[in-house]
Parts: sequence; C-alpha cells; structure tokens
Amino acid sequence: MSDSEIYLSKNDTLRSIKNRRSVRMFLDRIVSDEDLQIILHAANQAPSAHNQQSWRFVVLRGKKKAELANLVNTMADSFPKPSCVLLRLASRSIVSAPVVIAAANSGELISRGTELFKVDKDTAHDFFRIMEIQSSAAAVENLLIAAASLGLAAVWLGVLVLIKNDILRFIGEPPEGEFMAVIPVGYAAKASEGPKKRALEMIVKYLD
Repeated sequence: MSDSEIYLSKNDTLRSIKNRRSVRMFLDRIVSDEDLQIILHAANQAPSAHNQQSWRFVVLRGKKKAELANLVNTMADSFPKPSCVLLRLASRSIVSAPVVIAAANSGELISRGTELFKVDKDTAHDFFRIMEIQSSAAAVENLLIAAASLGLAAVWLGVLVLIKNDILRFIGEPPEGEFMAVIPVGYAAKASEGPKKRALEMIVKYLD
C-alpha cells in the first residue's frame, strides 16, 4: 500500500485534507446557507492565541461581491505585469464564485497585548501581530478543509495581500490587525488533480 493509500484509508478528516484543492473557477450553482454556516463554524473552531478569536469574517454575495471584483481589477493596473496578471485572475475567481468570504484580524489582541506585555512596545506589537496572523491563518485552513469535506471548492487568493489595505477598507475592517484573506467558495467548474507534493524526506528532519 502506498503512502497516499495509507493516508486516505485512515478517516474522513484525512481524506478531506488530501482531497482539498485550490480551485479558481466555479459552476453557476448556489452554496446553501446551511453549508455556508457549517464552514464558518469550522473556521471559528480553530485554535487562537489566548483564545481571543480576534478574527472577523465578511460574507460577500451579489452586488458587494461584484464591487470587490471590480476593485481588484481596477487596482491591478497600478502594478507591474506579473502582479497585474495575477490580480486580474483573482478578480475572475471572485466573479466566478457564488460566494466570497473575507477574513480579517480585529487587532484587539495586538492592542491589548502590547499594553500588558512588559517588554519593548515594538517587540510586543510584532509578537501579538504574528500571533493574530497565526490564529486567523488556522481559521482559514479549517474553512478550506470543511469546504472540501462538503464537496465544495475554494481558493485562498494570497495575491490580494498586495492591496490589503484597500480591501480592508472595502469590507469595513480596521487595518490594525493587518491580516487579510479572500476566499471564493463554490462548486468546481472542472476536476483538478492538484499539484504533486514533495516527499516527506525532503522537508522533514528529526532531532533526538
């Protein structure tokens, strides 16, 4: 039995992790409110620094989703060609998906922790900023895996960090938290095998 077969044989959670794909084009098919609530609940179950859960999720559909796509497309013109192309592709993914979920940090942990942590304020700010990013990134990964478990497809549009502050303003979230993720969600327009992953021997070392 291959490593992949062993992985898939274990349980549904591992199968969902294995089967998750970054999908950028979607069918014209609505994501139910029930499934949307399920993946948002999964995101909210992620571990967070000091259990502060300093993440916020903004669900965009219809007119607001179209406006976000237009914002991304417009901003693309101000970047060199490689970045411009990727931003335009991200805009198309937003248009294609029936629903888009934006994730942002509230900055609450940064604000509170910087005051309470008895070290240099710049050091404390960076420390809590990173912890907020780690927490929200875990929440986004939970969301992606939950979507895969329901037969949904999604993609984390990382290139949009280039226009992070513009998107935060658009969704009405403060820039203090800094983290931002935009995740189109829907049903895949076509099946994808996904990229081949490196062998564990290339990326893992053991220290005894």
